[in-house]
Amino acid sequence: MEPLSEQEIRNAVSNLNGWEHGNDKIKKKFEFGDFKEALAFIVRIGLEAEKLGHHPGLFNVYNTVKIELSTHDAGDKVTQKDIDLATAIEGII
Repeated sequence: MEPLSEQEIRNAVSNLNGWEHGNDKIKKKFEFGDFKEALAFIVRIGLEAEKLGHHPGLFNVYNTVKIELSTHDAGDKVTQKDIDLATAIEGII
């Protein structure tokens, strides 16, 4: 999988509500009512990520989940796999 160009990433992120690009990742922070809701969200992401064969960086503290996406097989750069998973995550939320 080839890394996307800066312009391709900008275009893709502009269609993803609240996602940002920086440090060779696309990322977003989600906040929930409590830990249980945050954890349920993480589980749903995990199931979707497994279907897509792409695994995100997930960081959780209490009701906050931070997600970072890059493709390890592409030198930890942003690829279409990251955009596809971010799109799927938006469908979960």
